[in-house]
This record gives sequence, structure tokens and C-alpha cells, in this order.
Amino acid sequence: MTQAERDSVTGWVGWVWFGGIMLVTLGLFQAFQGLVAVFDDEFTAAVGDRLIVVDLTTWGWVHVAMGALLVIAGAGVLGGTLWGRVLGSAVAALSLLAQLTILPVYPIWALIVIALDAVVIYALIVHGGEAAAV
Repeated sequence: MTQAERDSVTGWVGWVWFGGIMLVTLGLFQAFQGLVAVFDDEFTAAVGDRLIVVDLTTWGWVHVAMGALLVIAGAGVLGGTLWGRVLGSAVAALSLLAQLTILPVYPIWALIVIALDAVVIYALIVHGGEAAAV
């Protein structure tokens, strides 16, 4: 690494690596959640005086696919690649939008995830190139 590359690296590179690690971790959790939904594909919830039975097989496979995408994006971010940053930013943006749908149900959790997604998107877009220099 040259002196110019070393001087261009800021403290935001830590947030870029944090974003990559979070993408991998969340991808593993998503895949696990999806596998649970695939193998236990009936979920029962009581809503008022009614019982709702939902088949979760398709939703489980969606979670497995999203988990794999998150792990791939996280590996790309940790490797300092451009495609990893683009994919990671896109997946984090989808996560941010998805949190808006559960905001009325889990407001504190959704706001925490929205804030983390926003920081990760900023770090990947603005300072993502610094990860390749280190």
C-alpha cells in the first residue's frame, strides 16, 4: 500500500467492514429463519377470536434466497469489491424498506434496523472504496 492510499483511508473503513460483517451475519440468520419456515411450514396465530393458519413454505424459500444473497454481498464487501458494495447497498435498502412495513408492530426494533441500514448504505456508497485500499 502506498502512502497516498494509506492517507486516503478514514475511520469509515471500520463501518464498511461492520456493514460486511452485518450482511453475512444477517444472511445466516435469514437463511436459518427460512429453513425453519420450510421444515415447519404451518404457523398458527390467534387474532382476536379467529385462528389463522398460514403456509410458510414459499416465504421460507424467499428467506433462504435472501439469506444467500446477503452472505454473498457481505463476502464481496469484506473483499473490497465494487459488486459487493453495490449488492450490499441494494440489499440494505431493501431491508430498510421492509422495516417500514413492520414499523407499527415493532417500532423500536424497526427504527434500530433502519438506522443501521442507513449507516451501512452511507458507508458502502461513500467510503466503500477504502476497504479495498486496506
